[in-house]
Amino acid sequence: MACALLSVLASTSAARELTLEVEQLVHPSFVARDLRLTLDAGNEAASVRIGTLDVAGRRLRGLRLDCPAFHLTEETLSCRGGRLHAPGLPAGAALSLAADPQQRTGTLRLTLAAGETVALEALAGGRLRADFRGLDAARLRGLLPQLAEWQPAGRLNGYAEYTPADGGQGSLALALKAGGFATADGLHAAEGVGATMAASARKRAGGWDWQADLKWSAGEAYFHPLYLVAGSRLQAAGQLVGERLSVTQATLQTEGVRTIAAAGEYDLAAGVLRAAGLTVADADLAVVGPQYLAPLLTPAQAERLRFAGHASGGLRIEEGRVVGIDAGFDEAGFSLAGGELSFGPLSGSLLWRADSLTEAMLTVAGGRWEKLALGSFELAARLHGTQVEIPRLRIPLLDGALVFDKLELRRGEEGWSGAGSLVVEPLSVPLLTAALGLPEMAGVLSAALPGLRVSPGEIVLDGTLVVSVFDGYLQVTELRLLEPFGVAAYLYADIDARHIDLAQLTDTFSFGSVTGYVDASVGGLELVRWRPVRFDARVRSSPGSYPRRISQRAVQNISALGGAGAVAAIQRSMLGFFESFGYREIGLSCVLADGICLMGGLADGSPAGGFALVRGGGIPALNVIGYNRRVDWQELIDRLQRVIESNAPPVVR
Repeated sequence: MACALLSVLASTSAARELTLEVEQLVHPSFVARDLRLTLDAGNEAASVRIGTLDVAGRRLRGLRLDCPAFHLTEETLSCRGGRLHAPGLPAGAALSLAADPQQRTGTLRLTLAAGETVALEALAGGRLRADFRGLDAARLRGLLPQLAEWQPAGRLNGYAEYTPADGGQGSLALALKAGGFATADGLHAAEGVGATMAASARKRAGGWDWQADLKWSAGEAYFHPLYLVAGSRLQAAGQLVGERLSVTQATLQTEGVRTIAAAGEYDLAAGVLRAAGLTVADADLAVVGPQYLAPLLTPAQAERLRFAGHASGGLRIEEGRVVGIDAGFDEAGFSLAGGELSFGPLSGSLLWRADSLTEAMLTVAGGRWEKLALGSFELAARLHGTQVEIPRLRIPLLDGALVFDKLELRRGEEGWSGAGSLVVEPLSVPLLTAALGLPEMAGVLSAALPGLRVSPGEIVLDGTLVVSVFDGYLQVTELRLLEPFGVAAYLYADIDARHIDLAQLTDTFSFGSVTGYVDASVGGLELVRWRPVRFDARVRSSPGSYPRRISQRAVQNISALGGAGAVAAIQRSMLGFFESFGYREIGLSCVLADGICLMGGLADGSPAGGFALVRGGGIPALNVIGYNRRVDWQELIDRLQRVIESNAPPVVR
């Protein structure tokens, strides 16, 4: 039929113009629709318009070929000085064509710009070959619109070949030089990329066998938050049967990992990963940790984070769902440069299956945060689907320990939830304050929290945290944490203190000298980002009979906390002979809300408009009166800091 058509065209050379329209032209390698061929008198010029062209899985629209020197016979089809207009090509790309219609062979050559050429050949036996040299990667945006946002760059060289022999087989070779890409949001970019790819496919019964080899030899890339450098190689092989793409074997060679292997099957029609497996063997964390783990764990501290040890793991996926995880650690650990934070070494294994009971057994040699040291401990857990059970976990901390009992957790759609209990075995407060960089204090910290409850974004501790300090104790109840590891961490608690020795307290914080005891309560304490935003705090002298004295410096400091207008009044006689004074009672309150502290003092006996902070007793008599009831909270904190740091002598009235 094709030869007959050519005979008709050749025999019409005397006609002024001939137009031929073809609804559809089907070839094993392409399908063209809505073709329109126009020949001028004498067959010396021709034009071809194609509505749509389906080739290599893509659909191109609006193709046009203009040929000023066109020659057609039964034996020859040629075009010289032609111009091709197509998506992704420069306007009027130069084209030359020479073909033998009877043999179905020929060559088409495109010159796109200086140094950019594409040569297409139809060879005997139905073979097709395309060679390209110096092709600008930016032109791929016309063929693959989804690449437009990546702004590809670089030069491509290579070839693609297909032959219908033995059912069909094809091969592809690509080489990219000075490649790169960048997205508008800046989260993905690459430059100076050099890479090669070799791929081949062969038709088998019911499908295609394929294999590919990709080498990345030069350049660097950034996929937020990961920074990658050249030096990797990916090799893969598999089958394509209908709408099922399978990878029977894939290996990735990269620095720092002995083996990375994968296999799987993807349903192209449904867009579902039907099955997959990934294995990572003997990853050197000192090499891969800074590159892959640090940017994910602590982007701000990535350059300071150090890793050690080795890790291996495996992952199984079925029907798009993770059903199995294996992980093994050998002396694995991390630390921050400078030594203020470290964890490990960690050794052991973790096995998890979606539908069966497994176990995790990990041994941790210890850890450190600043001077706060963790001792070695073992973690044994039972895993079943979304549930984790930890019968008992004891973590040594300084000279005490944190002990978790019957901790049961479950992961739901919104996060982790569960319950257990926590006991804090007695910790030395001197060691704790030294580790936290606080003034040294005497005492012991302990806790019994039988109702530890965890829900997504929240930790609730039912029970009591007790700190024995300054010959008295602090008791924390109703403790609740929201998003403790987030940027908007929130804490709620009630705190009561009893029989706090003022002599030890004021000596510890260089506040002056006060003897006696106080009780305190902080109700409804709320911290946001670990800063107080609301509470109702009250301090009063403890009941009982005991010495009560206050130094001149402490008088001044308490007056300073009372704000502008706070005064200390004492009997003037013999004033110069006294460095300390007797008092009967001390009282101070602060109700914090909206950044303002509403201050108060003792309940009665205050002058009009003022509030008594210290009520005198003994000789000489002493009273400290405050008059400013509304104080900015940050200003009050600044005053307290200046009070502690200052050694200025008091002004006594």
